Amino acid sequence: MTSRRSMLAALTCLVLGACGLPGPDSGARFPEGSTMARVADRGVFTVGIKFDHPLFGYKDPSTGRITGFDAEIARMVAKDLTGSERDIRFIETMPRNREDFLRRGVVDIVVATYSISEERRKLVDFTDPYYYSRQDVLVRSDERGIRDLADLAGREVCTAAGSTSAQRLRGEVSRARLVIVDTYSECVSALVDGRIDAISTDESILLGLMSQYPDTVRLVGRPFGREPYGIGVRRGDTHFRDHLNGLIRQYVSDGRWDEAFRDTIGVMSVSAKTAKPSLSPSPPPTSSPSR
Repeated sequence: MTSRRSMLAALTCLVLGACGLPGPDSGARFPEGSTMARVADRGVFTVGIKFDHPLFGYKDPSTGRITGFDAEIARMVAKDLTGSERDIRFIETMPRNREDFLRRGVVDIVVATYSISEERRKLVDFTDPYYYSRQDVLVRSDERGIRDLADLAGREVCTAAGSTSAQRLRGEVSRARLVIVDTYSECVSALVDGRIDAISTDESILLGLMSQYPDTVRLVGRPFGREPYGIGVRRGDTHFRDHLNGLIRQYVSDGRWDEAFRDTIGVMSVSAKTAKPSLSPSPPPTSSPSR
């Protein structure tokens, strides 16, 4: 009788996931030792993001809340890994320290208008693109001498250190005098004060900067190049990268990508008078491109 009771108890453990075995809500749904499992066990997801990019990653000075499209993508991932989008800690990153933060484990991911490039792939692993942008130029509203890329020759043009925008400017406008800074907020204050002639980086970033000074600056509206944004993870962490790729495809297919876009970047319809282009949703394909 005792033996039969022991067998019944063992079967009950197996069926119900009791007696120390992982049940459906035990948090053991990720492979042991994976980044996903470590984040789930820790209960906090650390994310590198920009704090000075309205529409993508911006720290509201009055509330301290991080807002923007990148922030919403990160919160969706946090919910998948920890069960709640609130179990997240945002850490400010800049173009010059993103790779170092990933290498040292300061953050689990970087989602910060992080353009995918072959040079960066040597240092970190990227997910498939979750957003596409193009590069443009921001000038003061009363500027009449800069109408296209060629007009930047001999002008002081601000962009961020370590950015693909700086590399493209060196190739496209070799005679532009580049002013390299750590953050684009430094660029916009210099532009408004008349210390530089223009800012050039991703159109989506420039539109965020422009939203802070709508009557003072404007876009030239001649976009060039193409910038695919990816989520950065530590180099060699292919399991985590592949898991994130699955999440991105899911967000695109189930409408959460569109909702995040609508609630942050939106579709910026503008008039010809201000010479600003429309920004339309640029989601990645739902199927993963080949590597």
